[in-house]
Amino acid sequence: MNKKYLPGELALCVVLIINSLGVCLMAKSGFGISTISSVPFVFNKVFPSLSFGTWNYIFQTLLVLSLMILKKAFCFEYIFSFVVGIGFGKMIDVHDAWLALLPNTMALNVLYFALGFLIIGFGIALANRCMLPIIPTDTFPRDMSEILNKPYKYVKTTFDLCCLTTTLVLSIGILHGLHGVGVLCAFITGKTVSMFQKMLDAHVVFYRALIRPTKSEMSRHTV
Repeated sequence: MNKKYLPGELALCVVLIINSLGVCLMAKSGFGISTISSVPFVFNKVFPSLSFGTWNYIFQTLLVLSLMILKKAFCFEYIFSFVVGIGFGKMIDVHDAWLALLPNTMALNVLYFALGFLIIGFGIALANRCMLPIIPTDTFPRDMSEILNKPYKYVKTTFDLCCLTTTLVLSIGILHGLHGVGVLCAFITGKTVSMFQKMLDAHVVFYRALIRPTKSEMSRHTV
């Protein structure tokens, strides 16, 4: 089978646009959002003076710092990842603005949720394969799978469940209700991402158009 070649830089730009769109679509549906994004989402509900996008890159900063502590090293890749995370947060605010103009009906909300979930699953898979520093919320489970030497889908599911627990505690304890809780997402996101990664591996070869990847980054591409 002939594979298509795609520059990682282009893939990363696509990730920033579609993943932020997926998060906002799920938030608009009212059926819960991706478990990772549910943490900044509920913080936005508790402290609305900061936007949803701003809480996203605050949360991502904490993830970057956690990885540096676990690896006991200062990594330039994580700094770049943090910058990408800021762009992701800004795109969330952009999508939030225009999606607010769309109507909400039961049928449309189901559509928003389904599209959002599939978009995020594909976007995370694309991010994991683009051979560039990626959004911290995607970097964290990917690199934790290397640190722990465990399959990505299991680490991703565990991470999602931790985020879900945090959201539940904040949502019920402070807001006295369920806000942004996506229980189903916590159990199937990892498997969905793995499915999309296999599809990408079968049809696409990613490469860096501007910077040659290191040996460690090349080996990570096969995770």
